[in-house]
Amino acid sequence: MASVSVFNMAGSEVGKIDLNDALFGVEVNENLVHQAVLQQLADNRQGTQKAKTRSEVSGGGRKPWKQKGTGHARQGSTRSPQWTHGGVVFAPVPRDYSFKMNKKEKRFALKSALTSRVQDNKFIVLDELKLDEIKTKKFQEVLDALKVSKAIVILDSMDQNAILSARNIPNVITAQINTINTYDIMKYSTVITTKAAVQKLEEVYA
Repeated sequence: MASVSVFNMAGSEVGKIDLNDALFGVEVNENLVHQAVLQQLADNRQGTQKAKTRSEVSGGGRKPWKQKGTGHARQGSTRSPQWTHGGVVFAPVPRDYSFKMNKKEKRFALKSALTSRVQDNKFIVLDELKLDEIKTKKFQEVLDALKVSKAIVILDSMDQNAILSARNIPNVITAQINTINTYDIMKYSTVITTKAAVQKLEEVYA
């Protein structure tokens, strides 16, 4: 069972906490982590590019000139691709880039991501994270005390003071227990959480 230090908001170590191996001590599966990251990036793609084909542009319902005897090449429509204002050949259309992953695979990818952060000593546990007011400066002081510049902060509740205080800090995001994902954990180099959040994580995902 892995054990990590618990810090207070001033950056001082105040104890230890044992982590559940079912969540924080699994064998890291890099392939599943990669797949989970790709899936989220694919889900975020809008795929809204669109151009009109010759069947969609307006006009062109009449043959521009008779088939023979004009000296021109034969034409059936003024909206063929070779005409100005004609349709686009093989025009791009809205596309869904998303793909599915097995639920067990997604969960194990999340476990692998959390385990990798513990193994790399990038998993920081606070005894509590409470701010009396919405103040970005105070939240930044906590990060400075922990010597962290890029992090995902996992909260055990909708603490508006903490969420709004962290909102304007570059390279820092907050997340709830039910909104964490593999991509964010891998993108932000350090995971900061509280003892209460660790217990909830183990209850939900272990």
